[in-house]
Amino acid sequence: MAHIAPLGTDSITERLIATEPKWALPANVRVVVSYEAGQDAFWICRALQARGIECHVVDPASIPVERHKRRAKTDRLDAVKLVINLRAWLRGEGGRMRVIRVPSPQDEASRHLMRDRGQLQKEVLQHRDRMRKLLVTLGCWDEVDSRKFAGRLARGELRCHDGAPLPAELHERLLRECERLTLAEQQLAVLEKTRQTSLPEPARERIAHLTRLNGIGPVGGSRLALELFWRQFSNRRQVGACVGLAPQRFDSGESQVDQGISKQGNRRVRALLIEMAWSWIRYQPASALTQWFNRRTQGTGPNRRARRITIVAVARRLAIALWRYLKDGVIPAGAQLKPA
Repeated sequence: MAHIAPLGTDSITERLIATEPKWALPANVRVVVSYEAGQDAFWICRALQARGIECHVVDPASIPVERHKRRAKTDRLDAVKLVINLRAWLRGEGGRMRVIRVPSPQDEASRHLMRDRGQLQKEVLQHRDRMRKLLVTLGCWDEVDSRKFAGRLARGELRCHDGAPLPAELHERLLRECERLTLAEQQLAVLEKTRQTSLPEPARERIAHLTRLNGIGPVGGSRLALELFWRQFSNRRQVGACVGLAPQRFDSGESQVDQGISKQGNRRVRALLIEMAWSWIRYQPASALTQWFNRRTQGTGPNRRARRITIVAVARRLAIALWRYLKDGVIPAGAQLKPA
């Protein structure tokens, strides 16, 4: 089924039941439903599975398409192609499409804590930056980050470049910006206090294990545990592919090109791992990963591009090392733990 968003799960179930006698299907026939991952997320899959219907969520980018410059594309053709690939995948042809692993409702809900935290931090910075730029247009260079700024603004102590008071319209707009900034800061403070207690026990254990390592703080460990390590991996290749840090080769005939990393999977985790890799190089100088990075970048001098390329490889190796650390308790080679 290519598009079932407008339908409820009861309507889908009724249609599937009505299809069996129409096609003269036996009563015990296997019914499989698939749809492309999108805005509907995973609630459809969970609702159908609760009614005993097998359902799979497919990565839309993994479905092969024709390479013609102009190709026909309709909902009917997309549905037919999805059914053909689903039949091949059920027969064991795993390369036909990629089925997404559906998280549990608790794992999916826990992500909102860190994502909401990041959004609130972004809103706080946006409000401050907007107020600073508005003041600069009048030659006022007061520090917006100061806690006394809101009080000075309310008392009308801010002045333009020539000592004149701020225009009434701009003054009122800045007051509204301060109110929204205060609300965002209050919500962020409440979230920080209740973040750890709101998480389930398995997630808190993973976070505690990650934060024992030097270079991994509570925020980074929480994001990594909730965004990546909620699922189980079978091998290191799955870890690298999930975060989009696996290399992509183009080898056809005499043409051999390194296309860089795949950039598939969770972009939040990918950005976090690269940031965490720089922190690892700084706070884990004796680790095998840091020594490998230093050997690869030795002699490059001021060539920052070589360091940025190498740090991506460090991020992939770090993700694999942390997966082994959580799965088997193997501390990364040469890594130091924080004092108790």
